[in-house]
Amino acid sequence: MIWQTSRFRIDLDRPRVMGIVNVTPDSFSDGGRDAAAARAHCDALLAQGAEILDIGGESTRPGSLRPSPQQELDRVLPVLRHAVTLGVPVSVDTSQPLVIEAALQAGADIVNDVRALGLPGAAQAVAAHPRVGVCLMHMQGEPGTMQTAPSYEDVVVEVGSFLADRAAHLRRMGVAADRIVLDPGFGFGKSVEHNVTLMQRQQELLSLGYPLLAGWSRKSTLGALTGRSVGERLVASVAAALAAVERGARVLRVHDVAATVDALKIWAAAGLPRASDKD
Repeated sequence: MIWQTSRFRIDLDRPRVMGIVNVTPDSFSDGGRDAAAARAHCDALLAQGAEILDIGGESTRPGSLRPSPQQELDRVLPVLRHAVTLGVPVSVDTSQPLVIEAALQAGADIVNDVRALGLPGAAQAVAAHPRVGVCLMHMQGEPGTMQTAPSYEDVVVEVGSFLADRAAHLRRMGVAADRIVLDPGFGFGKSVEHNVTLMQRQQELLSLGYPLLAGWSRKSTLGALTGRSVGERLVASVAAALAAVERGARVLRVHDVAATVDALKIWAAAGLPRASDKD
C-alpha cells in the first residue's frame, strides 16, 4: 500500500510515525509558540525517528477558535520552509484554501484537513495539484462546539459513510486513490463512548479501501479511561497507538515520537499481526 505525495511515495507496508508540530498560542510541548522553537522541534522529532512531519497553525482543541488565513500563514510558513529541507514528507494541518495553496507552493507534500476539505475551495486547491497527498478526517461540528453534545446512531457507520463520501468527491475531481488517507477523528465531536467504539471496530473502516491514520496522542478519552492528566498520558497514548495498528492503521500521528517508534520496533520483532494482515 502506497501513499502518493508531492515528493515521496510512502510505503505503508509498515506503520509510519507522523510527528506533530503545532505553532499555535496554546502550544508548548509540541512545537512552541514561535517559528524558531517549532523549527527546532522539527529537528528533534526527526532525531527521535519521525518519518513524516505534520505542521499546524490552528488549534483544534475543544473550545478553540479558528484563526484568520493570514494568522495561520504567518505561523506555518516559516516552519514549513525549514521542514521541507529535511528530507522527509511534510504535511500541513489546515482547512483554509489560501493556506493550502501557499503551503503547496512552499513545497508541502500532504494536506491534512480536520474538515475533510469541506470549506469552499479547499478540495479544488488540492485537486489542482496532481500529486499532493491528502488526509481526510471526520469531525462532527467545529472545534469550538464539537464536544458540547456529540450524537450518533452508529458512530462507526456514520464516520465511515462521511469519509467514503468525501473520498468519492475527491476521486470525481481527479484525485487518484493512492493519494488519499482517511482519519476517523478520534476526539473530534465524539464522546468517550464513541471513541472507544471506534477503537474497538476500527477495522470495519478498512472496507473503505484507503489507508487509515490514527491520532490518539494525549486525547482526553485516554485521560477519562486512565484518570491521567494530559502530561501523564504517554503510556496510554502508546497503548492506543498499538491498538490502532493492530486494527489496521498505517499512519500514527503522535507527540511522543521516540516512545512510539520504540513500541513499533518491539511490535515488529514480535511479529504481531494487524487487522489488514488477517483479512
